[in-house]
Amino acid sequence: MMTPELCRTLARYNRWQNLNLYGAASTLDDTARRQDRGGFFRSIQETLSHLVWGDQTWMSRFAGWEKPAVGIPGSAAFMPLWDEMCARRAEMDGKLVIWADTLEEPDLAGELAWFSGALGRDVSRPKAMCVMHMFNHQTHHRGQVHAMLTAAGAKPSDTDLFVMPEDFS
Repeated sequence: MMTPELCRTLARYNRWQNLNLYGAASTLDDTARRQDRGGFFRSIQETLSHLVWGDQTWMSRFAGWEKPAVGIPGSAAFMPLWDEMCARRAEMDGKLVIWADTLEEPDLAGELAWFSGALGRDVSRPKAMCVMHMFNHQTHHRGQVHAMLTAAGAKPSDTDLFVMPEDFS
C-alpha cells in the first residue's frame, strides 16, 4: 500500500539513485552517452531524458508542475543537452522530495483522471496506484540505464534500497 512515508522514502531513493547514475554517466563523453546501446529508448541520454519527461508529466498531474509540451514519442529528445538535463534532474528531485514531505493520507486517496496519450483516451485510476507507478517507472528505466552504463565501462554505485544512507535527504 502506498503511504506518505513510503513516498518520502521513494523520493529520497529516487534522488540518491539519480545522483548515482548521473555521476557515473558524467564520466562518459557525450558520444558514449548518446550511443545506441539497445535500450527501449536506445541510449543513456535518451532514457534519462524520457525519465525527466515522465516525472514531469506525472508531477503535473499530482502537484500542478508544468506539463511537458511533447508526448511519449518526443520524450527521448525532451532534454537534448546533458548539462541542462543534469540541472533539471537535480531541481526536480529536490521538488519531488519536498512534495513527498508534504503528503498526507488524504492526498493519496481517491481517483486521478487524465487523458492518456499512451492509450489515446481518458483514464481514471486510484491516485495511490498512479504515485506507485511513477516510482516504479523511475526504477524500471534506471535499471536499463545502469545496465547501459555498466556496458559502457562506467561504474555506478550500489542501488539497493536498504543501503541508502539513513540521513540521505
